[in-house]
Amino acid sequence: MTSVKIPSAGDADVRAGRRTVRLTNLDKVFFPGHGYTKGDLLRYYAAVSEYLLPHLRNRGITMKRYPNGIHGKFFFMKRTPSSAPEWIETCEVLHKSASLIAFPMAQDLASLLWLINLGCIDLNQWYAPCDDVNRPDCLNFDLDPGDDAPFESVRETAALVRDELTRLGMKPIAKTSGASGIHVYVPIVRGPLQKQVWTFAKAFARRMEQSRPDLVTAEYRVADRPKGRVLVDYNQNAWGRTLASVYSVRPVPDATVSTPVTWEEIERDVEIGDFTIRTVPARLRKRGDLWKPVLAPRGRFPLGELL
Repeated sequence: MTSVKIPSAGDADVRAGRRTVRLTNLDKVFFPGHGYTKGDLLRYYAAVSEYLLPHLRNRGITMKRYPNGIHGKFFFMKRTPSSAPEWIETCEVLHKSASLIAFPMAQDLASLLWLINLGCIDLNQWYAPCDDVNRPDCLNFDLDPGDDAPFESVRETAALVRDELTRLGMKPIAKTSGASGIHVYVPIVRGPLQKQVWTFAKAFARRMEQSRPDLVTAEYRVADRPKGRVLVDYNQNAWGRTLASVYSVRPVPDATVSTPVTWEEIERDVEIGDFTIRTVPARLRKRGDLWKPVLAPRGRFPLGELL
């Protein structure tokens, strides 16, 4: 695990690798229920950085900033602020408005800490690396329970999604969302455009809904969604959308973390609350990075062959 010295209060210039990063308001409480401070959040991210950074590198990050913690006002920010250190690398993305937006990237520990210091509790990176932001390297499904659907139903839906993806020849992996659901990912061979991946995901979600209408819905509009169902959310594959990255702390009272889990754990009794900023570093030391298949060059599914 990476070790950096982050003070418990005040402001500090902290050495992170070859860089020095300014950290501020370290004693500000971000999670009042547990008393976790901004400093605690930074120390968590430093502790898991060797596992997290490979999943963030060379990808633009949409910043969701909570400068006053989880109960304060938050706002989204895409453009790298002018106050950023000169060593922050950016990913320039041309939007439909014809504006070129320079998203920051977390290329090393210093840039990761800089982002967290802005109040980014969780991290939301692009699905495609910066060399071609229109061609993702993963297909994803966000399994999101309705208000009256228990987490047991999310686990059951995850197993159904896994079985159907496996039948197609894919090798899906899963992580808790850290909030209320489960994220299922399939590493794919880059080639299809984001819109093509979205189109496949939508058709797949509709098939899941047809096979188990008592459990699953693919209805994206909340007002039209049947109660007690788990949404197989295909729309997170749309261009410009993001999901909380692996090992992201979520802005919820218990500071739970989006954590990779095995299918055996899902089939047993894994819960969102099992993984927090206090427990995940030890799990990583014991289990290693279960999200490695997302990075591996081999074993990726040739989705383009199905399109």
